Amino acid sequence: MPVAVVTDSTAYLPSDLVRARGLTVVPLTVVLNGAEGLEGVETSPADATRALSARRVSVSTSRPAPEQFAQVYRKLLAEGADGVVSVHLSAELSGTVEAARLAAAEVGDDRVTVVDSRSTGMGLGFPALAAAAAARGADLTGVRDAALDAVARTTIYFYVDTLEFLRRGGRINAAEALLGTALSVKPIMHMPDGAIVVKDKVRTASRGVARLVDLAVESAGDAQVDVAVHHLAAPQRAEQLLTALTERLGDRLHDTYVTEAGAVVAAHAGPGLACVVVHRRP
Repeated sequence: MPVAVVTDSTAYLPSDLVRARGLTVVPLTVVLNGAEGLEGVETSPADATRALSARRVSVSTSRPAPEQFAQVYRKLLAEGADGVVSVHLSAELSGTVEAARLAAAEVGDDRVTVVDSRSTGMGLGFPALAAAAAARGADLTGVRDAALDAVARTTIYFYVDTLEFLRRGGRINAAEALLGTALSVKPIMHMPDGAIVVKDKVRTASRGVARLVDLAVESAGDAQVDVAVHHLAAPQRAEQLLTALTERLGDRLHDTYVTEAGAVVAAHAGPGLACVVVHRRP
């Protein structure tokens, strides 16, 4: 049996693509006012959005337990997988990678290897898909290397209406959040080393979408690319993004994906999120 590929729910891959590529998805947990729910299984983006809009409602997230990963790895190996490559969201944002590595050490590092995507959303999804494609013929090392190569060729940019939710969740520092609030600017973020940092600032949402397009086109360069667009309670922004990117990239654009970000990202980014992920093909 080929190498099995595991990822987590923050990849926000279309469900039909998960099935077609044979991926196994381990969900993170979202806690809404003390009630826990598995992302994409028991808790939806709308649930988190409603909670964030309500007063005195706490929203937080937690990683899967190492034992959850260990159970998944053992099951896949028992079913005949030659090994497991487990690709997850940035260690700068979550302890998910750490939990996966603890599980891999328990099950056997010679049979399970963990990759930090240094990103989230399809910034994680594209490396997971690259690993799944390589798993059709490569060994454990080859599948891991395919994921790492895709990490290096994938760039994420996103716009948020406010930095407040990222500040609450500890994903950016208070000074950055205060600066954005004081100047009434709309921040464009990116993740050059796995952590969220401010790339640019704009004054309006429409300018934010336009700037995302410019940055995505710059990131694509002369390469052939796949593009993913995520949104949170902002489908019109996603549609505008994809339309503009299709026009600007022309025949360099291959596969495109549009999905709503899940409850974990909702908890930290807030409603209005618009995100573009560029994957430069090898």
